[in-house]
Amino acid sequence: MTKEYKTITEIAGPLIFLEKTEPVGYGELVHINLPDGTTKRGQVLDTSADVVAVQVFEGTGGLNEESGVVFSGETIKLPVSKDMLGRILSGAGEPLDGGPRIVPEDRIDVNGASMNPYSRMPPEDFIQTGISTIDGTNTLVRGQKLPIFSGSGLPHNEIALQIARQAKVPGSTEDFAVVFAAMGITNEEAQYFMEDFEKTGALERAVVFLNLADDPAVERIITPRMALTAAEYLAYEHDMHVLVILTDITNYCEALRQMGAAREEVPGRRGYPGYMYTDLASLYERAGVIKGRKGSVTQFSILTMPGDDITHPIPDLSGYITEGQIVVSRELHMKGIYPPINVLPSLSRLMNSGIGEGKTRDDHKAVSDQMYAGYAEGRDLRGLVAIVGKEALSERDQRILEFADLFEDRFVRQGRDEDRSIEDTLQVGWDILSELPEALLTRIDNKYIEKYHPAHKSN
Repeated sequence: MTKEYKTITEIAGPLIFLEKTEPVGYGELVHINLPDGTTKRGQVLDTSADVVAVQVFEGTGGLNEESGVVFSGETIKLPVSKDMLGRILSGAGEPLDGGPRIVPEDRIDVNGASMNPYSRMPPEDFIQTGISTIDGTNTLVRGQKLPIFSGSGLPHNEIALQIARQAKVPGSTEDFAVVFAAMGITNEEAQYFMEDFEKTGALERAVVFLNLADDPAVERIITPRMALTAAEYLAYEHDMHVLVILTDITNYCEALRQMGAAREEVPGRRGYPGYMYTDLASLYERAGVIKGRKGSVTQFSILTMPGDDITHPIPDLSGYITEGQIVVSRELHMKGIYPPINVLPSLSRLMNSGIGEGKTRDDHKAVSDQMYAGYAEGRDLRGLVAIVGKEALSERDQRILEFADLFEDRFVRQGRDEDRSIEDTLQVGWDILSELPEALLTRIDNKYIEKYHPAHKSN
């Protein structure tokens, strides 16, 4: 029979400290019996020669020295089943949709097993999100981890929902699922997410984990691990291709900082724990494709940059671990452009391995490079026009300036429910490139111009 200990010596924020009376494991699940007969759950956060620190998931309200602590001898496990699809769960894996508890096919440790680097397959299958600025110029590849860098008040949640609705592998009949985990969001945002999932039918192929702003910060630390565990189970046990959307990583890091302060740790940059890089890597690196397994896990994590500062520790460290970033622009948002994705600082490091003949189209790379070059030059010319006026520009520069406006208005801008195929995206690209003289299309091979340029296709 499991022993109950009444050795609590201190309660600090979401943590309790106990005298150590027997060996306990790091990450072990703990049950705390309160004097009023209720039970709370916790996890061993730290253990030394004579003290055990436990983080309490439901908060420490009502706890005192008379509370009994029972060590379960096992880590936190998520009950998993294919029946999870279509369900809305709390950040701790409890049903929120009024449905029954999940009857588990298995119970899996939420910390996951490390993926052997040798068994990783290089990602190469194109995922179509239906958003031109991602598919055309910052292509997502199956097994990739590609974060969205945004700012407060920008429509990153709408972009995330649009990707969740539209993401697919063109021409593939394989099972595709979405695992959506929201951390520290408001009740209003949670209602918005749930209504959108139910209204559009996307919920049928999704598992949703919701951790609200008034839920304990400690729960926020296990929410992404719950989501990734569900994703790995669906991918590697049921051969599904899973897209994981985590929002908002900034709220997750704030919870880490709160836990660090409660433990009186020596803070690192801007008060965040020194181990935040390692902690984020333990989440991001749970994406990939494994040799011999049909399924895959692809990650879109959304983080709001405090003060729109891309050098802030959270986006800075994320950029080191992930394979690029999609940057949401406040300037484009102020112009009324949706989705306001700025392709210039955005990057997909795996794009070249997922595009080209047999994957997207043979002209994809050339069209992307030419649009990027034209838009970058056009943005620079806007700064020059502010000083010398448009009349001072040469005819060539005026054409490039007009191209930058066209690029934003026709390629970047699209409807919130507009699902563009990769052919549609490349066609829009050719339509706006055709507004430039052919002599300026220096990054596109003549064979592609003759094959796809609207002026040549009509002949």
